Amino acid sequence: MGTIIKVLIVLTSHSDLGNTGQKTGFWIEEFAAPYYVLADAGVQITLASPKGGQPPIDPKSEMADSQTKATHRFDKDDALKNQLAHTLILSDVKVEDYDAVFYPGGHGPLWDLANDKNSIALIESFYTHKKPVVFVCHAPGALVNEIVKW
Repeated sequence: MGTIIKVLIVLTSHSDLGNTGQKTGFWIEEFAAPYYVLADAGVQITLASPKGGQPPIDPKSEMADSQTKATHRFDKDDALKNQLAHTLILSDVKVEDYDAVFYPGGHGPLWDLANDKNSIALIESFYTHKKPVVFVCHAPGALVNEIVKW
């Protein structure tokens, strides 16, 4: 047997779309599709968010026109929903426990992860240790305070 690859997925804890009165969070497809590709390949996945617990799901990502094979699989996956409801608190995460980190999109990361000192330190540490750091769609917004440093 080979070495088990361990990937950390960092999700937003932010649920308000600015001052619009609308809700946001992470985009289900941008979480579920990569999650299942990794899980089906035998990767050990840990979920974390700044506040821990259930990260908010962008309601627009639950609309009929946003559904895919991965989101339908997610809808029926009680084990993953339970894992998602109990994400680790980001400040408790240690880089040395993981081989890579992945940030799904949605608008939430633009608010909390862009300014979260634990997320920023995590990104810097993965980068410094030459471990993959992956972002999808709006998630690169978490780098807004990093780009100046690099």
